[in-house]
Amino acid sequence: MSAMPINTDAIAGCLIGTAVGDALGLPYEGLSAQRAPRLLGPPDRHRFLFGRGMVSDDTEHSVMVVQALAVSRGNPRTFARALAWRMRIWLLGLPAGVGFATARACLKLWLGFPPSKSGVCSAGNGPAMRSAILGVAVDDIELMSELVMASARLTHTDPAASHGALVVALGARLAATRKTVSADEFLGHAQTLVGAGPMLDLLDAVARSIASGEDTRRFADSMGLGSGVSGYVNHTVPVCIHAWLSNQDSFERAVCTIIECGGDADTTAAIVGGIMGARCGPDGIPPAWRDGLFEWPFDHVWLTRLSQGLAAHLAGERTPVTFGYPMLRRLPRNVFFLIVVLYHGFRRLLPPY
Repeated sequence: MSAMPINTDAIAGCLIGTAVGDALGLPYEGLSAQRAPRLLGPPDRHRFLFGRGMVSDDTEHSVMVVQALAVSRGNPRTFARALAWRMRIWLLGLPAGVGFATARACLKLWLGFPPSKSGVCSAGNGPAMRSAILGVAVDDIELMSELVMASARLTHTDPAASHGALVVALGARLAATRKTVSADEFLGHAQTLVGAGPMLDLLDAVARSIASGEDTRRFADSMGLGSGVSGYVNHTVPVCIHAWLSNQDSFERAVCTIIECGGDADTTAAIVGGIMGARCGPDGIPPAWRDGLFEWPFDHVWLTRLSQGLAAHLAGERTPVTFGYPMLRRLPRNVFFLIVVLYHGFRRLLPPY
């Protein structure tokens, strides 16, 4: 790991982009593409709490992946164990909105199952939402694939979940080169990485859609997702890749595009934000969005320091990398977060419909 080139700017951009996308998409979570703009307006600013943004499990998982990668220095078995312990502790904080498969996997970890056997049969978004950072931070593609698979198996055993996570990591990896990636070029890389199967067929549909000039919203509609993108990885990942490939020159446009598709908006925006952040770095993220992350430690300053700590570890230094805050602070934070989420839920009972 010490010989690999380390792009600290891309790592920081990926982490901050994930958090910004997560926070921007969170108020729109679960809303249809039709109702969201009527209820909240366009996703052009933070709307979660008085013009500020808070993050969900999408960002927290990416942070845990960073820390597990740092302490393991890329050793897959050590990485899996380190990530497993962080996820056990994370569950004790009673996170709001944790996916059912992830919760079951964390409970299995607490019951003594090893990381290789804790996953459950699910094709949800958990592995995909935390894999972009691995595509940016790990230069060796074979090692990147092994780490992505280890992260995926920790919670999800369905091959579709692993393939989706690999595709997201690949997108972030290519985006970090800061070169424009054609849909056909991405398809070729994906074929090498995941092989033939449903995910590759879906990515082929993405390439054909982009070649025809179809926008992301219409592509989602063609997949039967006109009301919103579901939490099924074979729905989420192709639409996210379409939004990225169609808007590579604008972080703002890419993230707004995916949120406007509706559905699982915090996760889809976190994935697109992570890929686009890897391309543009922190400076390419709109300052108002970046500075609107008001909660410590998930603000852009702390995320930048975490990125620097990861880069130092991968370079062979021994800089401490911690989760960021103690358990006693996580519990009240998550209670407060849940209250705000419930407020948004009650608000949705009222017009406009």
